[in-house]
Amino acid sequence: MQIAGNIIIFAGIIFMLFGVIGLFKFKNFYPRILVVAKIDTMGAFTLIIGIALKHGFSFFSLKLVLLIVLMMILNPLIAHMTARSAYLSGYNIESGHDNNSEDNV
Repeated sequence: MQIAGNIIIFAGIIFMLFGVIGLFKFKNFYPRILVVAKIDTMGAFTLIIGIALKHGFSFFSLKLVLLIVLMMILNPLIAHMTARSAYLSGYNIESGHDNNSEDNV
């Protein structure tokens, strides 16, 4: 179980590394939030699964499973709400400025 846990934790770190690379690769807000939402969810998911495997089946691993369930529901929802609020506020993807501000006259 220790070796499997270490391998899954390493996979989670690799997912997070790809997320950081994707964050710097994309220039605009909307592709960045898409990459961060997906990679953050999968990276944290694999890290927590690896930690649960390393600790064995106990009350602590049950708490981690509950954390995974909450994270799988809330992370995409929060990313969607952030992107939607940027879209509804008039965030312009080309200029990176708010369309409703006085600076864009």
